Amino acid sequence: MITRILAFFLLFAFVISCNKKTNPEISSEDIKENIMYLASDSLKGRKPGKEGDMLASGFIREKLRDAGLQLIAEKGFQPFKVITEVGLGEKNTFNVGGKEFLVQDGFLPYSFSANAGVTGNAVFAGYGFKFEKGGVKYNDYEGIDVEGKWVLLLKGDPEMDNQESIFIEFSDERSKVLTALDQKAAGVLLVGGAQYNSKDELSPLFYDKNSSTYPIPVIQVTREVANSILQPARKNIEGLEELLAGEVSGKGFQLDIEVTANVDVVHKVVESQNVVGVVPGNDPALMNEYVVIGAHHDHLGMGGQGSGSRAVDTIAVHNGADDNASGVAAVIELAEKVAGERLNKRSIVFTTFGAEEMGLVGSKAFTNNPPVDLEKVVAMVNFDMVGRLDTIENSLSIGGVNTSLETREIIERLNPGFNLALSDDGYGPSDHSSFYAQGIPVFFVSTGAHADYHTPEDDVGYINFEGQEKVVKYFYDVVMEVANRQEALTYNESGSMQRSGRGGRFKVTLGVMPDFAGIEKRGLRIDAVTKGKPAHKGGMVKGDIITALDGMKVGNIYDYMNRLKALEPGQNITVDVIRDDKVEVLIVQL
Repeated sequence: MITRILAFFLLFAFVISCNKKTNPEISSEDIKENIMYLASDSLKGRKPGKEGDMLASGFIREKLRDAGLQLIAEKGFQPFKVITEVGLGEKNTFNVGGKEFLVQDGFLPYSFSANAGVTGNAVFAGYGFKFEKGGVKYNDYEGIDVEGKWVLLLKGDPEMDNQESIFIEFSDERSKVLTALDQKAAGVLLVGGAQYNSKDELSPLFYDKNSSTYPIPVIQVTREVANSILQPARKNIEGLEELLAGEVSGKGFQLDIEVTANVDVVHKVVESQNVVGVVPGNDPALMNEYVVIGAHHDHLGMGGQGSGSRAVDTIAVHNGADDNASGVAAVIELAEKVAGERLNKRSIVFTTFGAEEMGLVGSKAFTNNPPVDLEKVVAMVNFDMVGRLDTIENSLSIGGVNTSLETREIIERLNPGFNLALSDDGYGPSDHSSFYAQGIPVFFVSTGAHADYHTPEDDVGYINFEGQEKVVKYFYDVVMEVANRQEALTYNESGSMQRSGRGGRFKVTLGVMPDFAGIEKRGLRIDAVTKGKPAHKGGMVKGDIITALDGMKVGNIYDYMNRLKALEPGQNITVDVIRDDKVEVLIVQL
């Protein structure tokens, strides 16, 4: 079936393939040519679903085809859907005591709000905290009934200038919404005080890369709107912020005024794609086994809030020369070399993933609907940011070296002289994690992060093309070793399949790899379970959907992390899961 993507490329493919010859040798000149196109301004940062993303995919596919690879999946493309943006629908309204306020002027919904309407009285509940930690007990809901009502909360916390504040881990909006839901609130209103936002500006509506939503409307309002809600109590946000700066809780109160609001947020679903080709193996006994070589081809587009850009106030092309045009160039060079020589006994799949920056969406699409038998994949090599080798340090980072019993010996024996920085863990912030979660040995190759990471400054002029040539040649030898050894690599579980909390804030861990993108709407899907960790001992298995921890509802990765904060090592908890469409309750000791 010819998809929309294939139709888009009919003319494009013809143009770039005319009189084009493939150089089978790995060369810095070819690496430069490929990166210069992929990181050019014309591709506008290769944001998933945009024209630049499609052009990059078409360019890669034609490179693989011209090298002589067999294009698999849908003629070299593996399409998938991904949410990339949110926008406002036509039915956003807000009314306080009969007075109407305009969307984007007085109020703005959050991307994770329910599309719903609520009419009811409001309650002010301070910063919306309810926790016990480090001997501190804080409860903004003390003495007030919020069931069925709007809850008006201050953004941030009482110690905005304290980087070590105990409030930090409870101060994000999703955490506050979850606490309000526990109190059975009908909707949540958030407002920034003068200390939080002196200009009283609404934060732009943006997609936080998780498609889960809460079952109630969640809206931010200006201080003008908030003060109109507070008017019956003869209070205002400025005075309340000053009062709560003394770190006191229990200062909430009821408000005798009716608030009516309706939220209409539209999630933009686009089609992106992986690119997939294969060089068949030449050994009849091994050709049905596979080594996968991959890199992600997407980047951050024009940046902006919610994009992942570290230059949050800059709208400009984020070219992503190192992240990850360099990785794609490595895949293309290896594909041309392998296809030109045909010395591989096992088949080698060459693929580039879309939407990695949206939460490993492309690589999960690959492993969820594999174009080859995933049980026959013996190893996966992932290139992510391999273009900035420091000529003085000569340091190359390789992750996953303990995910097979043989990996460390192979990479050390074949090392041509790099100063190797080795990491045992199979899990990491890139696409190899999706394969490690399936019990596949992985290699995560990178020359390391730098100050230009996720900024418009990640440009071609900073790439060390000769250095990248050395990296690619090294890994050609590694790939051929793995593809041609008589026995497949022996998988070894190494490292947690769960991200640790930012700043190491979590005291407990289940030992699972969750679905970060929020694709499952019934709860938090578990993509992998680490053997010997609490979840495994408690009977949890891959594919379980967590709906509650110790009786507390879990709907997404944010809820899961917030629930972990309240748990203690050694504690026995119940974990409600959906398994094969049936509800089960597990007992887990943390």
